[in-house]
Amino acid sequence: MEQNQVPPKNWLVESILVTIFCCLPLGIVGIINASNVNTRFAAGDYEGAQKASQEAGKWTKIGFFVSLIGGVLYLILVFFFGVGAALFEFL
Repeated sequence: MEQNQVPPKNWLVESILVTIFCCLPLGIVGIINASNVNTRFAAGDYEGAQKASQEAGKWTKIGFFVSLIGGVLYLILVFFFGVGAALFEFL
């Protein structure tokens, strides 16, 4: 390993935020991969650290966009089709 190599982005903060606010299962996968980035880099496995960074970024982004699309679909159902009002009629 060269002395001047910079560790790849680990996506840990983003993965934690996605786990808390968006999508728990996909955020956890992102956290696991994010935690491997620094570990592999410290062990001298730069290629492994890059792969873990790419995987962490992929799962974090997927979790964010899945939650975003789900939220938009929910809002469409509630505001345009009145699904929320129909649920309260049965209570």
